[in-house]
Formats: sequence, C-alpha cells, structure tokens
Amino acid sequence: MTSAPRNVLLLHCHDLGRFLGTYGVPTVATPHLDALAAEATLFESAFASAPHCSPARASLFTGTYPQTNGVLGLTHEPFAWDLNDPSGHLAHRLKSAGYHTELIGVHHESRVLPDEQVAARLGFDRVRSGGDRDTVVERATGALESAARRTEPFYLQVGFHEPHRSPSTRDPHGVMGFLSEGVRADDSLGHTVPAYLRDDAGAREEIAELQGAVRHMDEGVGRVLDRLDALGLREETVVVFTTDHGLALPRAKCTLYDAGLGVALMMRVPGREAWTGRRITPMVSHVDVLPTLLALLGRPLPPEIAGTSLVPVVEGEGAARTHCFGQLTYHTYYDPKRSVRSATHKLIVNFANAPRVMDSTQSWTHRSTPVDMRGPTIESSAPFELYDLLGDPHEGRNLAADPAYAEVVAELADALLGWMDETGDPLLEPQPLAPRHRLALDALRGAAAATPPPFVPSASPAPAGPCPPPTPRERETA
Repeated sequence: MTSAPRNVLLLHCHDLGRFLGTYGVPTVATPHLDALAAEATLFESAFASAPHCSPARASLFTGTYPQTNGVLGLTHEPFAWDLNDPSGHLAHRLKSAGYHTELIGVHHESRVLPDEQVAARLGFDRVRSGGDRDTVVERATGALESAARRTEPFYLQVGFHEPHRSPSTRDPHGVMGFLSEGVRADDSLGHTVPAYLRDDAGAREEIAELQGAVRHMDEGVGRVLDRLDALGLREETVVVFTTDHGLALPRAKCTLYDAGLGVALMMRVPGREAWTGRRITPMVSHVDVLPTLLALLGRPLPPEIAGTSLVPVVEGEGAARTHCFGQLTYHTYYDPKRSVRSATHKLIVNFANAPRVMDSTQSWTHRSTPVDMRGPTIESSAPFELYDLLGDPHEGRNLAADPAYAEVVAELADALLGWMDETGDPLLEPQPLAPRHRLALDALRGAAAATPPPFVPSASPAPAGPCPPPTPRERETA
C-alpha cells in the first residue's frame, strides 16, 4: 500500500511559460529546477486556464475556471476582481483538515487586501505577501524551520515575483525590462529567441535580461529546496513547481496561443515510484493540480471542482484529457476570447474587435516584435482562428476559413460551446451594442451545429500579446 505524504510545498513564479533548461531552452541556466524535474514528474503539455496573472492563479488554487470562480480579471486596484467563494482555495481546504497553512511572496489569486484579511479569507494561518527573491527565500526557509518543529502537516505556498517585468534605472528610455533588484542580463550560453519573435538585436537584448531573471529565480528555488532537505522534510513533502502563464513578450502573455497558455509544471512525490523521473506528454490543465494534490494527500474531492486528478494518468490507470480550455476576458481592458485545444488543433473565438495584440510588455517602446507582424499598424483580431498544431506549432497560419477543416472546426466549436455552458460563461449573453460579439456567438453556435456561419471568418493569422504600462501597484502584479 502506498503511504500518503504529509506536507505540500507549492512554489510558483510570474510569467515563466516553459522557459527552462529542462523544457528544452539551452541558453537559460536553471540547474535547480532542472534537477527537481529529473527527480519529479514533469508535464510537458501543461496549460493555464488563462494567459494572465489573477485568473490563471485563481484556477490553479481552486481547481475551477475563471467563469465559475469569479476572477475574470486582475485582483489588485483599480481592477479588484475577487473569488466568489474564498473558501474554495486550497489553503482553506487543507486548513480545515488540520494543516498549518502559510503564504509567502506573490498573492494575486483573490482581491488584494492587507495580509491579515487575505489570510482570514483564504484559510492561511499566516500571509506575508510581496518581496523580492531574497526576501521570499528568507521567509520561506524560516517557515520551513518552524514547520519542522510542529507536529501538524503543512501547506506552504511560495510565490516569486521574478521573472516578471520590473522598472529599473538600467532600463532604456520607454522600456520596462526584466532587470529587477539583483538581476543581471545573462547571455553566457547564448540567446534563445522564441520562434514567434524576430531574432534581431532588440529581441536578443530582451532575452538576455529574461534569461538573467529566470536564472535569478531558479537560484531562489534552489535555496528553498536545499533547506527543505537539510531539515529532513524531503521524504514527507510533495513539491510542486509551476508558473501562472506564458512569457511577458509580444504574442505570448495575454494571448490564447500556446506561448501564452503553456506552463511549466512538475511534481515531486515521495514514496510513489511512478512519480520519479517521469515526463508526461498528454495535455493537462492547471485546474487538475488541486484535485491531484487532494488525491495524493488522501483527501476527498469536492464535487464542484472542474479539474481531475492526474494520479491515474501518471500511475498508468487513466486516460488523459481530450481538450484544454482557455479564456481571456479582462486584463487591462475588455478583450473577450475563448479557446479549446486538442492534441492536434486549436480553435480561438474572439468576441471583440480588439487589436490582434494586447501589449504585455508594459512598455512604450518594444524591443521584440512578432515574426508575423504585417504592415505598420495592428489589425483587429479575426472572429475565428484555427491552427494545425502538428504542422504549425507556433500558430501562424489561420485555417478557419479553409473548407478542408470544416469538420475540425465543428468538433472543436461543439466542445468549446459545451464548456462555456458548463461554466455559466457570461459571454453566452451578448453585450449590449456589441454587434461583433453577437456575430461571433452566432458563428460559434452555427459551427457547433455544423451549419454555415453568417459570415466568413478571416483567414489571416491573429496573434495577440501583452499588457500595458503600470500604475505603481500594477507594476508588481500585472
């Protein structure tokens, strides 16, 4: 019989995507996370429910989608979205089961309030939010030392701000880069410019900063894991590492492309051999993390959870999910869109005439530009986008209007519409005075019923992208 581990250490960071050595990025130095991956189960095709901070984290920590949990946008002022039911947070569920619960660093999954209020609402015994890497490491290692002296099991949630963009006196004029306190650009191993960006001097400058920020975060993770081991807690603690969404680069964060939704996810589970040194290729979703942890801890699964436990997938007893769903509603402005992904294709439905690219660089001046940028202006997004992920993994050729793919569109549209129904998606009710929303919704319903849409979706590829310039509070969390 397999014994259940007692504790959970959940490590997460901002804006990483899968930009790690263990995910095939050869020019970023991440020895500590690479070592963790070698001992753990790494999910090669893990996806967030949303390509931006608060909705993605709300799904991670509740096992539910943003349409259900209420976090459709950022949770800090002036946006102030919040969980409909804070008691659905993982900390609340574990505290009620006798766990000591603590949050250190990034909190962005519920309304941003004073730490004491966040603790009371989400079920934490203690919350110390904010702080740079070294502050987070100091607090996390101290929390582990305290945990080692207690008899009850613990849930420790540790969030690193890095590699989020941060203002710096070292930034070029008009740019917010990745040079937060203590971060140095790192091109010692070269540059890995993502395939969706032009590989030029501006991109390489930005990637060198990003690589330095990721390396900086990795060193912090290593120090926390080293302390866990030194305290003798390794063999009774599940360790999870993940991020909220994709990189804060054009055509990644704030888009429903894989570059925006794809995330690193690894779980080290002591005492269960099937979880050691594994790489799982089928798709998984952030909403699956909470039910997986509850299963590993021997806790019951509440019926309202949307995700499913990954224990059967890893231990060879269950089938992987057939679809992953994504959504964007509000980031810094209203840009409603939904997506469904199978193992081979992705359908994106854009419900507004927003620009193809929402700017996640938080900068006036852009050093990186998409390879599919056409002309001097940014056109509106196409109503439908369909991509063949096997032949076009970077989602550059929109096949939505190609008759050869009509059956694929119909199958994915039916799955997407079903998910929207299940989650009570507010987009199922067209917004007043928004003709484009009504047209897109009619087209989605027509496609799901395999009937001709009332308009022909544009065949042009539609990127999307980033997020805007920050207020003093936004720069910490946007």
